[in-house]
Amino acid sequence: MRDVIRFRFAPAKAKAAIQLMLERSRRIDLHAMLKACYFADKSHLNKFGRPIFGATYRAMKFGPVPLEIYEMAKGESIWLAELGDEAFPWEMAGGYHIRLIGNEPVKVRVLSKSDVSEINSGFEKSTSMTFNERTAATHGPDWQAADLGIMRYEDMIDESPAKAEIVAYLRQAGPIMKL
Repeated sequence: MRDVIRFRFAPAKAKAAIQLMLERSRRIDLHAMLKACYFADKSHLNKFGRPIFGATYRAMKFGPVPLEIYEMAKGESIWLAELGDEAFPWEMAGGYHIRLIGNEPVKVRVLSKSDVSEINSGFEKSTSMTFNERTAATHGPDWQAADLGIMRYEDMIDESPAKAEIVAYLRQAGPIMKL
């Protein structure tokens, strides 16, 4: 098996992204939020040569799910410990939504300008679509190649003459890259 591209997940960035989205809409459909993260990560990877979050994406029936971000949205305590936090400023509401419950300021400094721009674009794109439109928009070749397993960043990179070089670089640099 050839090496795959791996990144170290950036929980502080994921928390900040969720908070940014919740500041724009105090209650968000979980599907919309998770797909916004996928759109942002994939777009940033293709524009700037690195993802924002470095999450592990699972190809699920209704599209890619960034597993660590999903765990954070549900309030998994392992991520609280990783961040050194007592609680998240959100909670699950009704099983399929997350809502803002605190007024903790967003630690925007953990995000670059390009991160914020792509998170905002991903959020706009995701929330402008219906559930079925979001699902269809995320069932591309990268999702299909995973066959309901773990998606590969290699498959998220757009086809171009430089793709092989980009993949080779990210295989080597990805695990040590600071996101």
